[in-house]
Amino acid sequence: MSKNYQRYMVTAALPYANGPKHIGHLAGAYIPADVYVRYLRLNNKDVVFVSGSDEHGTAIPNQALKENTTPKAIIDKYHELIRDCFEKLGMSFDIYHRTSEQIHHETSQEFFLQMHKKGLLTEETSEQYYDDEAKVFLADRYIVGTCPKCGHTNAYGDQCEKCGSTLSPSELINPRSTLSGKPPVLRPTKHWYLPLQKYEGWLKEWILVSHKEDWRANVYGQCKSWIDAGLQPRAMTRDLDWGIKVPLPNAEGKVLYVWFDAPIGYISATRALFSELAKGKKEFSTPKRDFGKVAADDWKKYWQDEETKLVHFIGKDNIVFHCIIFPIMLHAEGEYIVPDNVPANEFMNLEGDKMSTSRGWSIEMHEYLEDFPDKPDVLRYALLTNLPETKDSEFTWRDFQSKNNNELVAIFGNFVNRALVLTQKYFDNKIPPVGALTEVDKKVIAELKEFPSRIAASIEGYRFREATASLMDLARLGNKYLAETEPWKLSKTDMSRVGTILNLALQISANLAVVCEPFLPFTSRKLKEMLAQGNTDWANTGSANLLKEGHQLGEPKLLFEKIEDSVIEAQIKKLNDKKNAMELASTPADPAKPEVSFDDFSKMDIRIGKILKAEAVEKSKKLLKLQVDTGIDVRTVMSGIAEHFSPESIIGKQVTLLVNLAPRKIMGIESQGMILMASDKDGKLRMLQPSEAVAQGSKVS
Repeated sequence: MSKNYQRYMVTAALPYANGPKHIGHLAGAYIPADVYVRYLRLNNKDVVFVSGSDEHGTAIPNQALKENTTPKAIIDKYHELIRDCFEKLGMSFDIYHRTSEQIHHETSQEFFLQMHKKGLLTEETSEQYYDDEAKVFLADRYIVGTCPKCGHTNAYGDQCEKCGSTLSPSELINPRSTLSGKPPVLRPTKHWYLPLQKYEGWLKEWILVSHKEDWRANVYGQCKSWIDAGLQPRAMTRDLDWGIKVPLPNAEGKVLYVWFDAPIGYISATRALFSELAKGKKEFSTPKRDFGKVAADDWKKYWQDEETKLVHFIGKDNIVFHCIIFPIMLHAEGEYIVPDNVPANEFMNLEGDKMSTSRGWSIEMHEYLEDFPDKPDVLRYALLTNLPETKDSEFTWRDFQSKNNNELVAIFGNFVNRALVLTQKYFDNKIPPVGALTEVDKKVIAELKEFPSRIAASIEGYRFREATASLMDLARLGNKYLAETEPWKLSKTDMSRVGTILNLALQISANLAVVCEPFLPFTSRKLKEMLAQGNTDWANTGSANLLKEGHQLGEPKLLFEKIEDSVIEAQIKKLNDKKNAMELASTPADPAKPEVSFDDFSKMDIRIGKILKAEAVEKSKKLLKLQVDTGIDVRTVMSGIAEHFSPESIIGKQVTLLVNLAPRKIMGIESQGMILMASDKDGKLRMLQPSEAVAQGSKVS
């Protein structure tokens, strides 16, 4: 680590509580942050890890409108869903908080008032978009239009979700209100601005000089682009009903900008944590860490002490807020530290396309947990090996299966299982003694010693893919060692040698149990149970003496199970079905035809008939020749449904039939009526049938 910090403050981006979150979010911020924090804890570092639900901003009332409910109901519903998913996937937050909590409102308002008192905010009247029909000023997310950067026609007023560009409403081409659909008009309104341009000099020194070498190129590059383009004042308040009220007497109808209050959520979460710890609430100190006796204001050490290292884990769409706006707020306020690093990830795509919940092209966390409740570590591993650290990456179900079957099962699990099963078989499930060491043994011991420091260097450098690869290489070392020494063959001639081999194999397993904990916490726990292994600090790994001779082991169990092709095929089908369903739901219905009079409609004689015979028509791909019992007679009807129904599948079915349509010849055959069908948005035909059987000839009216 570059500096011997006394403590660490680690944050993971606050997810919007406006809907479920997908596995791309996990890959972007949460799993990397959890790996980093678990590693720090194994090194006995003083670390606080916080996140929580972002419950303000226009995304919340927008979702409430869609679900015909209240913003409060929305945040309660999705906060609980997201929190529970994080817990089941092993995110080890010290606290997962909410920005709707009173302590957050108070913290945000105090921060704003302090900046206002110091004269750091400017009060300006400017023209902003207003919806004449809805009679409200429009926040950024209530305005959509064409992105000036990529041409996407549904970019928001603050950001284009297609290209990731940060925008302002005035930059949109052909803007329109999401409330009325009408073009908004400009009207004067008063707001409080943070003059970002005043801090360009400080930002250049802090980011472009001090962090040129240690920040990721994507983060550094985006920050440099913003600074080089020249920063502009940014409003820290909005005209909205939903949010934290601006704590000034002349600010009726104003709330704090969501990107002012959301990052303050990290601070308020830390305050809430220490407030609860000071009250002696034990659920906040186990199992992640026992904080001991603390005072409520101990949170300040993690936010206002230069000996604290602050690290933000985010996705690339949040870089400007965490590297420009929030640091300026912290620096300008004067009492707070600024982040040492912001290791933002790029986007993770899915099966060749951008992941998107709104388009149905995503794997939501809760969906994965429903289908694979016993495999949280498999997802963690699959994502860690493919993190979008420097460029966009891609998740596929086939790769997920391969990572599980060919690496977790065939390498990691296979090695551990062989070592434990052979020990149970030959040494009564106890650690055998070590005899004379061969060159092969000495080499494997030397290699084992190097792995923890190698993995540590990768984690500390925020290279989590590299760290995960090294972890699997340690399992490969064990597999290779057993393959070379073949203790199962030596058991007939040299049990002393078998004991030495298995002892070293079990020492590698014990090291794996510790160093895999940041990456695969559930696997680590399971492996430690099988080894009957106590807690071991990271500093003690790399040793071939973690398990003592004669130590009684637990029962061997499989760490991982193979995932069959049929399971993966079902997931791929589920994904495509969900996308198709979302596309259909969002496709507008065909416009109504010109109106007809009741007299016109009453001339139509629509009845229920039964198909007696059905056969394909020669030289036609679309037509079926049907014999239909109409209740009046049995007649021939030609129907263009052959591409949707096989003849044998519809014999005996009741159908809806227009019986007084004038006969006409089709393919030389006279058709005496028309079968009525529903044409779905995807073009597929559905039969119009009574909900239960009725007499042939029953009228439809």
